[in-house]
Amino acid sequence: MFDLLKFLSKENSSKNVAKERLKLVLVHDRSNCSPEFLELIKGDILSSIASYIDIDENGLDIKIANIDESGGRPALIANIPIKSMRRG
Repeated sequence: MFDLLKFLSKENSSKNVAKERLKLVLVHDRSNCSPEFLELIKGDILSSIASYIDIDENGLDIKIANIDESGGRPALIANIPIKSMRRG
């Protein structure tokens, strides 16, 4: 019985992941932002803040998403884990 519940929860989880991926693809299409352009933005952000903070690039997450469910304008969302602050 518990194995069945685990299976169903995994299916629900993969369904949610697929749904989020589809949302991301749609936002990118609507904003006319290619993955290459997003990588350029990411590189510029990293080089801009590099003189101020040390960041954890493995945990870096920069994406374009709609901030509301009604299909509003896309927003650049950046989650940048900070290792340490540099002293000027």
